[in-house]
Amino acid sequence: MGKLDGRVVIVTGAARGQGEQEARLFRAEGAEVVVADVLDEPGEALARDIGARYVHLDVGDEEQWRSAVSVVKNAFGRVDGLVNNAGILRFNSLVDTPLDEFMQVVRVNQVGCFLGIKTVAPVMEDGGTIVNTASYTGLTGMAAVGSYTASKHAVLGLTRVAALELADRRIRVNALCPGAVDTAMANPAQLDPDADAEGMSRALDELYRKLVPLGRIGRPEEVARLALFLTSDDSSYITGQPFVIDGGWLAGVSVI
Repeated sequence: MGKLDGRVVIVTGAARGQGEQEARLFRAEGAEVVVADVLDEPGEALARDIGARYVHLDVGDEEQWRSAVSVVKNAFGRVDGLVNNAGILRFNSLVDTPLDEFMQVVRVNQVGCFLGIKTVAPVMEDGGTIVNTASYTGLTGMAAVGSYTASKHAVLGLTRVAALELADRRIRVNALCPGAVDTAMANPAQLDPDADAEGMSRALDELYRKLVPLGRIGRPEEVARLALFLTSDDSSYITGQPFVIDGGWLAGVSVI
């Protein structure tokens, strides 16, 4: 018996990285998984590989959300879970950030999460789950990623409000707050077949050895296991909460 047997779960940004690992794990735990992304080729390949369904979805587009949810309802008759995983990151100081760049990040990270809740919750089965992907930076600040940090703070606010408003339907809403994770967002070498992605992973481990108490960068599989916990009945009395998964980074600094 899997932890998600009989459940239908949409995972956004699922073509690669954290979303891919969440889709793989959820499918292994018995869920009917809907892989949603704008990256059609890898998304469709993943769906074929794990026996899932793929839908094209730009999370910042309300009409595409409506279309995707309609496809899911027609295919499975229900929606039980949503993981708002899709996100983008841009590096810039605040004073050098063009408005267009700021709004691009907000559109995907914040508006995408809002539209997911707005579109999916009304058709979700009572007792459903929503997991929003916030960030370590949603609970603190970080220089050079101001637009990302602002959007992730907003995701935590949306999570808390949605948890309150949907509680009477027993729909639980929680947030993941990962620190640095070894995906293409932190390790762009993963997107270049000629690059040494494993070497870059080792370099990132060395970098974070000095920053993170557990001494390494996080793995997407670890984040996926937390998403599974928040989507399964193991977390049946938890809602409206941020869950930090950062190797202890947020705990503070050591001067020894």
